[in-house]
Amino acid sequence: MTQKINYRLPLVPIITMFFLFAMISFVTNLAAPIGTIWRNAYEGSNTLGMMGNMMNFLAYLFMGIPAGNMLVRIGYKKTALIAMAVGIAGLFTQYLSSRVGAHTALFSMDRFTIHLNFIVYLLGAFICGFSVCMLNTVVNPMLNTLGGGGDRGNQLLQFGGALNSLSGTLTPLFVGALIGTVTARTTMSDVTSLLFLAMGVFAVAFIVISFVSIPEPHLQHRSVQVAKQTHSPWNFRHTVLGVIGIFIYVGVEIGIPGTLNFYLADSSARGAGLVLDGAAIGGAIAAVYWLLMLVGRSLSSLISGRVSSRVQLMVVSATAIFFVVLAIFIPKEFTVAMPGYSVENGFQLARVPVSALLLVLCGLCTSVMWGGIFNLAVEGLGKYTAQASGIFMMMVVGGGVLPLFQQFIADRAGYMTSYWVIVAGLAYLFYYALIGCRNVNTDIPTEE
Repeated sequence: MTQKINYRLPLVPIITMFFLFAMISFVTNLAAPIGTIWRNAYEGSNTLGMMGNMMNFLAYLFMGIPAGNMLVRIGYKKTALIAMAVGIAGLFTQYLSSRVGAHTALFSMDRFTIHLNFIVYLLGAFICGFSVCMLNTVVNPMLNTLGGGGDRGNQLLQFGGALNSLSGTLTPLFVGALIGTVTARTTMSDVTSLLFLAMGVFAVAFIVISFVSIPEPHLQHRSVQVAKQTHSPWNFRHTVLGVIGIFIYVGVEIGIPGTLNFYLADSSARGAGLVLDGAAIGGAIAAVYWLLMLVGRSLSSLISGRVSSRVQLMVVSATAIFFVVLAIFIPKEFTVAMPGYSVENGFQLARVPVSALLLVLCGLCTSVMWGGIFNLAVEGLGKYTAQASGIFMMMVVGGGVLPLFQQFIADRAGYMTSYWVIVAGLAYLFYYALIGCRNVNTDIPTEE
């Protein structure tokens, strides 16, 4: 039975949760645009530039299930406080990479000499990943509980999701505006203001949450012994294929704008050829991708009552494949005007390859994939649904692995060629929607 909150809607903790919802996207989306700094520091190595993003998502592999266990054992409030403290530590560690170790060589890899400051940055990104994973686990159920469940709880979740998407839109724009044109003098010190802003938000949220009362209805049932289950989510074929789908989806979602940002920021012949303000323009256009994800989620919420998750996933996967394949084959000499940013003139239209527009449009498609895959993968799981949720959270690590592999291809075969990795991932998601999502294990009992 859902516990009713015995006081009026607690606006202060709700607003704080909204900020944390936005911070999840802000901290996560810092990694890819900041990667342009490290890519430049290591002579255009896209693989090393994407390592921060990899470390951020790698944390999910280690923290996905433990975060859920923390929620059960110590509750929403303590888990949120620990997450914010860890987030501050991770952001401060990233800041330290701008202050120490720039001239301390540690080891050589390929043709590069890895310095201490890069390792410090990667450590900070990894710590931030732990924080974001815990926040992802706690913020959704906490907002629902603060709203009293039901329609009001769902309303708060939808508004929080909108702020999350808005934050994802603004982050690459802010980073690009601070960097402008990537030069030999561009360093982490150019973006430290954003790191301190994020630390400040976490600190304020920590103080607020420390002094407010948070309902913890699930803690009342900790003494109830859970019966041993004879099966697990791994016994359901459609769930296993869905777990793979989540891994691929998050990689596709991050890889499309991440590689596009690198491509536009690269002023060499390998890149888009934008000599001035490449990083600023790349950040602004990547922001449009995240904005279109917000639009796509809003449209999906309007039609989901009439169009099934399966049909939506099939349509958006096929459409995204069409966009990406066109982007691969259209020469970069064909350009189009898109919203950009100039350090000197502010917002203005910028001429970029048509491929950029096609890849940005994929945001409309990727926006609905998580919900579609999740819904299809847990269909018919019954009592195994909660356990499956922890597994899905672990598979968010795909957002680090797949983009890193894509950058490995980009370093060796070119930016646009690397998008065949995205096409392969989208093809799998189309297969999952068409065939793989069918529950063929209906003989397994799923009732409590």
